[in-house]
Amino acid sequence: MKKALILSIALLFAAGCDSVYYGTMEKFGKHKRDILVDRVEEARDSQEQTKEQFASALEKFKSVVNVPTGKLQVKYDTLKAEFDESEAKAAAVKKRIADVEEVAKDLFTEWKDELEQYKNRELKSSSQKQLDETRKRYNEMIAAMKRAESRIEPVLSAFRDQVLFLKHNLNAQAIASLQTEVTTMETDIGRLIEEMEKSIAEADSFIKNMKE
Repeated sequence: MKKALILSIALLFAAGCDSVYYGTMEKFGKHKRDILVDRVEEARDSQEQTKEQFASALEKFKSVVNVPTGKLQVKYDTLKAEFDESEAKAAAVKKRIADVEEVAKDLFTEWKDELEQYKNRELKSSSQKQLDETRKRYNEMIAAMKRAESRIEPVLSAFRDQVLFLKHNLNAQAIASLQTEVTTMETDIGRLIEEMEKSIAEADSFIKNMKE
């Protein structure tokens, strides 16, 4: 029940004032640090889903162009559906990364400002060190996420071209001509998946450190 209420509040204030949102979440024991962890988890899960979707799209693409038989419209519809789903997953990844960056910026700004409130030098120094280490881990993680994301658009663009080509050339020769693209697709999606896996590992490491 409490989790559902928190989710409702998050949705209610998603497009509103950040200070109101954060203040309300804090009343339920959710501070910026906790929200950041939640959003990193969501971004990680989104990248995992995107990785799986592009792997699925590659298999469908190969099955369509390597098997000459079958209804051409069905083949096109299959690839179009895979492209649409891949595009949606890519958009979700982009949004999740932006959500992470937003909370991280607010967290680090608040943390830095609150350092000035310390009277005890040792405690201030310890908190400063923790801030620096957390920011360093965050920068490494967000860089990995963005590297993985940067691999998505080139793959999507190539996929979009192939789907558009089939849309206006629904014949066996058109499908056969796409066979030359299989190797390129395999290479590009392979690199994308590799970067996604690195990014997911960085996110897991960041989450683990934040929860310690």
